[in-house]
Amino acid sequence: MGERVKLTRPEGFFETFDRRPGAVKKNMHYCPGCGHGILHKLIAEALADFGILDRTTLISPVGCSVFAYYYFDCFGVQVPHGRSAAAATGLVRANRGSVVIGYQGDGDLAAIGFNNFIQAANRGENYCVFFVNNAIYGMTGGQMAPTSLIGQKTTTSPYGRSEINEGYPLKVSEMVAQLQAPVYVERVSLTSTRNIMKARQAVRKAIKNNIEKKGFSLVEVLSGCPVNLKMNTKQMDEFIDTRMTDYFPLGVYKDESAERQTITYPTPVFDAEKVREALYPDKIGEGVADDYRCGSAIFDRELRIKIAGFGGQGVLSLGLILAAMGKQRNFNVSWLPSYGPEMRGGTANCAIIVNRGTIGSPIVDSNCDLLLILNKPSLEKYLPELGENGVLFYDSSTIEEAPAVKPGQMLFDLNASDIAEAFGNLKCANAVVLGALSAILKARFLDERDAADIDQLVPDALRECFHGKEKIVNMNIEAYRLGQQKMSEKLTD
Repeated sequence: MGERVKLTRPEGFFETFDRRPGAVKKNMHYCPGCGHGILHKLIAEALADFGILDRTTLISPVGCSVFAYYYFDCFGVQVPHGRSAAAATGLVRANRGSVVIGYQGDGDLAAIGFNNFIQAANRGENYCVFFVNNAIYGMTGGQMAPTSLIGQKTTTSPYGRSEINEGYPLKVSEMVAQLQAPVYVERVSLTSTRNIMKARQAVRKAIKNNIEKKGFSLVEVLSGCPVNLKMNTKQMDEFIDTRMTDYFPLGVYKDESAERQTITYPTPVFDAEKVREALYPDKIGEGVADDYRCGSAIFDRELRIKIAGFGGQGVLSLGLILAAMGKQRNFNVSWLPSYGPEMRGGTANCAIIVNRGTIGSPIVDSNCDLLLILNKPSLEKYLPELGENGVLFYDSSTIEEAPAVKPGQMLFDLNASDIAEAFGNLKCANAVVLGALSAILKARFLDERDAADIDQLVPDALRECFHGKEKIVNMNIEAYRLGQQKMSEKLTD
């Protein structure tokens, strides 16, 4: 007599779970009463019925379902904790014909990964998320989750969650439904046959929206964790159907599936030359041959430069211009900015290193060859970092009293901010400083060829740093020439 099989696992699952290590190849690894197995079945069934297994990627989270890729007969990606949405964004944008499923628990989504998740939802990324909410951390021993209920006892809230200490549980579906971009948001549970059938419909709608490119869909699934919540099956279902659904009501929170149009995406560019053109600007200036070398003795060693001043004085931009100048003459360069809260007062600074050889570290905190200082707090802070034979240039518009330098150190100044203000734009003070620096270099440090080259190099570097902003480039070139002229006059006095 032949064997008759009336019901079997969906075709969306592997027939045998060969990816699972050990001897057990037919059963899942989940605890008795866990809802992951039911939800897995609903998803696998939909993938098979829709015929999309060969173009679906399921993103496994960090959590109890970390090994979901053992079971699904589709592509699988394992990502770091909370980074499902970031990986999904890359997958759907790189291959618009793909179907991408984010499968996450309350810790992976609502805690460490919440910002990634909510930003993807807000952008309307074309993928669907199945969010398993069991109000506790299951994999790591039953700690309090972002969705644990008020009064709920866990290993990290032994007296019960308090709204005063830990705040209220996150209502993820309600939050996502308020965003404009998502197309579909529903909360379901797995406590009865009736509820499971509603969950099945929700799963299929979310995946269908993904297939039809209608945008972001979220299905939140209230699921049991009997082991960590220390309940039997009946108690677990009652807990979900009463306490959890009282705070997390079931239902559709947003559904624009019927009226939402298919998203039209721009055609990707795969031509290598067009990609290069998009990523890199046209060649600036004449350029130099690969074997070109500046001949001045100053370039025979690593040059360590620091620029500092108030936020808004163009400190970082000036550093970028100097780095671009070095790069365009075949030097290795590094540019390391430091700003943060200092950008609006205090000392913003950047460090530039120029070297023909390898740059070991981008940090400049001692033995500085050149200090360009634009305000007094920066002078007080960074003057001790100037090397034995280093050069200090300061803006005498903002630093009235000449600083004391050590023997062997060189001191130059120019009222750069006053000159820029008279020029008509205080923001050009950094270009004036650059002009003053070029005059100093020409007079004291560059050989004839390098001195002749710098006036062509500076405009090229400005065009690289302000690509497509010709008005700004021309204004800064004028300010540069003005600073160079004023400094040259001062040096010859």
